[in-house]
This record gives sequence, structure tokens and C-alpha cells, in this order.
Amino acid sequence: MTNHATEHSKRPLEGRTILVTGAGYGIGREAALTYARAGATVLLLGRTQEALNDTYDLIEAESLPQAAVLPFDLETREEDPYVQLAQLIGQHFGKLDGVLLNAGVLGQRTPLDNYHADTWQKVMQINVNGQFMLVKQLLPLLRETNADASVIFTTSSVGREGRAYWGAYSVSKFATEGLMQVLHQELENTSEIRVNCINPGATRTGMRAAAYPLENPADVTEAADIMPLYLYLMSPASKAINGQSLNAQGEQAFVVPA
Repeated sequence: MTNHATEHSKRPLEGRTILVTGAGYGIGREAALTYARAGATVLLLGRTQEALNDTYDLIEAESLPQAAVLPFDLETREEDPYVQLAQLIGQHFGKLDGVLLNAGVLGQRTPLDNYHADTWQKVMQINVNGQFMLVKQLLPLLRETNADASVIFTTSSVGREGRAYWGAYSVSKFATEGLMQVLHQELENTSEIRVNCINPGATRTGMRAAAYPLENPADVTEAADIMPLYLYLMSPASKAINGQSLNAQGEQAFVVPA
């Protein structure tokens, strides 16, 4: 066979533009690197420009397709900034081939009767409302991809079965699952955009360390080890996977086709 087929399998996102939220740290940073290594132009979105710049530098150091840094705070409640962000992306890139909605905050680990109302509002805004407003404005750009765009939400085991002391984070992930399902059903008959959730499971990130401060980080899976599923769902190979909530690890982990 030709080397072209082999090269395409190594770079399945060649020529594609992928937006990653929370791209400055943890899973978001690793996913951005993974997508860039697969040939994508990655748009790095997050609220901390210094962290985004660090991710950008990592991509540049490997001479990968040039990324773009998009400082943006999903705690923003007004819709106009989301409209302007989508317009900016449209002006510079014309379309989007995929979005990884990875950004999120943990909030408090405490009983509900002790939960701070302002923290609850912040978690729900960043983890749910901001995601909704962002996706809403990006849908027209995703529709420009010749029926092969992918949206990936980030879920959690505590978003499938409630767990004591996980408060707003748990509730926000239930909402994320619902948002994915509603969007999937609305788009199901259009064949334009596929929508799925990934539950990353226990992964060595700053959020994990905050949730489990006594845990030995060496015992926790590194973000790089769960990237096969992130790459698969963003690539054309997963075109038949739609409306699913998949686990990246554990006994019920989705097995990525070879």
C-alpha cells in the first residue's frame, strides 16, 4: 500500500481545526498535544493565559501545526462574549471540526447543608451554563465540516450516580450528561455533528489532587494514558459513535479499535 494511507493513520486529524477548553492544564493540555500530533490546528481556550502559553510552547517545540491561544472565562454569564468568540474563530478559521469541552471546576467537597451558595453558582456556571452558551454559538461553525464534526463533553462517575459530599460538581455532571443527550437527539437526524461524553476516570490532574489530597499521585493514571479514546472520538474513525457516554478506563472502559 502507499505511504499516504499509513501517514493518514498516524495523523488522522490532518487539516482539521479543534477547540479544546481547559487547555492550559491536565487532560486539556494533553489532549491539545495529542490533537496537534495528529495533525490538527488546535485552538487553546482557557482563563489563564500563562498556562495556555505554556501549552502553545509545547506544541511549538515539536514543530506541530501552529496553535492559537484564546483566553476566555466560562464563568462569563453574558452571551455577547460567546458570540464574539465564535465570530473571531469564524473569521480566522472559517469552520470547526471538533470541540473538546474539558474545562471545569471542582467546588467544595462538603455536605449540602454546608455548601456555599456562591460556590454552587460558580460551579454550575462554568461546568454547565458556560458550556451550553459556548456550544450554542459554535454550532454554525461545526455545521461547516461536511457532516464530520465531533463534540466531546467531559462527564464523571459522580454524574451518573450521586455521591455524598460532591455537591455542585456531581450535579453539574448529571446536567452535562443531559445536555449531551438533548443535543444528540436534536442533531441525530442531521448527520452533521456527533456528540458524546467521556468519563476520564481517576487521572493525575490538579483537580484530582484537590479532591483526594491524601492519594499518592504515582498510583493514578497519567493523562497521556487515556488519550487513545480522546483521539478516536475526535477522528473520522468514530463517525458511528453518537450519543454515548464512554469510560476512558476501568472495567467498563471503551476499547478503542486498533
